[in-house]
Amino acid sequence: MEQDIVIRIIELLGTFAFAISGIRHAAAKQFDWFGGYVCGIAVAIGGGTIRDVMLGTTPFWMTTPIYMICTAIALLTVAFFGRWMEPLKNAWFVFDTLGLALFTIAGIQKSLTFGQPFWVAIIMGCITGSAGGVIRDVLLNNEPVIFHKEIYAMASVLGGIVYWALAYLTMPLEATVIASFVTTCSVRFLAVRYHISLPTLNEES
Repeated sequence: MEQDIVIRIIELLGTFAFAISGIRHAAAKQFDWFGGYVCGIAVAIGGGTIRDVMLGTTPFWMTTPIYMICTAIALLTVAFFGRWMEPLKNAWFVFDTLGLALFTIAGIQKSLTFGQPFWVAIIMGCITGSAGGVIRDVLLNNEPVIFHKEIYAMASVLGGIVYWALAYLTMPLEATVIASFVTTCSVRFLAVRYHISLPTLNEES
């Protein structure tokens, strides 16, 4: 029961953070409110939907309207308060990173509740955290951020590995969740701050 509550809270927080990110990207391209909502819901539920289909269960957002409502609140937040949030440099990048970390944890926890091994759970966490962003970027006709040399999905994987390590050491759930969250966010922030990236592929002539 405790883990179910934690998963639900994390999914709601992740939905709001990712929806804010998706709606802001849509606003940058001057989409209307409906277009912004579609982009917000796509990034907010896209990764979790793929995860749930792969786990053979009903997608999480189909069990309650709260996720649709949460995205609507995010839309209103951007529509009415975006002007005041705009001067906050990197605010949208922060929301995207928070969503990545929160959904990574939610994906891992849900996979474990379905009896999946940890290596599968880490992959599911990565899918949950990053697939929605791919859908958003396709809708916006942008190159998906996970294909850039900038570290994104790897931050999710490293957060998942930390989760596995602490769970193996039988650390309390709260400490495990916090450590995984901090790791994912820190890796993402530091990689961008110091321009750390993976090697790029070069076509050999």
